[in-house]
Amino acid sequence: MAVAYPHFLVSENQATVEQPTLMVSPAVACPSVPLTQDDLKKIAAYKAVENVKSGMGVGLGTGSTAKHAVDRIAQLMRQGKLKHIIGIPTSRKTHEQAVSLGIPLSDLDSHPFVDLAIDGADEVDPGLNLVKGRGGSLLREKMVESASKKFIVIVDESKLVKYVGGSGLAMPVEVIPFCWNHSLKRLVSLFADAGCVGELRKCVETGKAFVTDNGNYIIDLYFEKELGDLNKASDLILRLPGIVEHGMFLGLATSLIVAGVEGITVKTKTGNELEVDSFCYTDLRNGF
Repeated sequence: MAVAYPHFLVSENQATVEQPTLMVSPAVACPSVPLTQDDLKKIAAYKAVENVKSGMGVGLGTGSTAKHAVDRIAQLMRQGKLKHIIGIPTSRKTHEQAVSLGIPLSDLDSHPFVDLAIDGADEVDPGLNLVKGRGGSLLREKMVESASKKFIVIVDESKLVKYVGGSGLAMPVEVIPFCWNHSLKRLVSLFADAGCVGELRKCVETGKAFVTDNGNYIIDLYFEKELGDLNKASDLILRLPGIVEHGMFLGLATSLIVAGVEGITVKTKTGNELEVDSFCYTDLRNGF
């Protein structure tokens, strides 16, 4: 199967700007130029932005994948293809990005109901349960995305796991700074049967505790085994005094867009079922 390499560079000096096209060579069966992980992130983000319509309030996610979606929304606004968009950012970093791109912004106080949120994820299990927050913005992300009518998750295929915690990487928990070590010990003890270990997240540059946009700390939990009932695990964490929020996003995602080396997979919740559509890049040669 011929696999396309995405061409995302569009001149804004042209009177009519074409949608980005996927360059396909019919003579080869593999990409002439390998797709990088960032290419895949951008592909997923651009596909998700197809769902943004003029007049929407849009939750703007945080992270390397969501950044591409914010860039794309701003590009379409400059081209006049999207109008009257209001962005609700999920972090200070995304707020700064959106302001620099000229996207009008608001917050949940003024826009308590969000039409659509687009964000990445650190892990996605087969039921569209997520781990988020390795970038430190889990609380604001969860607030905005839980208030959204639709929440589209955008990832490359490396983020797919068999179960929450299955990557072996961190599941973050935001805690108040007061007696954080006490909170860490209690969190670890909750999941001893899953081989849980935990540590305070620190800034690489300074060695000091990482501080969230909300002035809190983050405890990173790691698991050797499955947690079992995720809703029960969520309740146990949130019942501990001093815990602000955790990075498990359970039942919030309405759609998942996965960009892989051979194409895009879109999973959409319909009731209790998941509808799955797949597109090879040759199907998308006319652009997103």
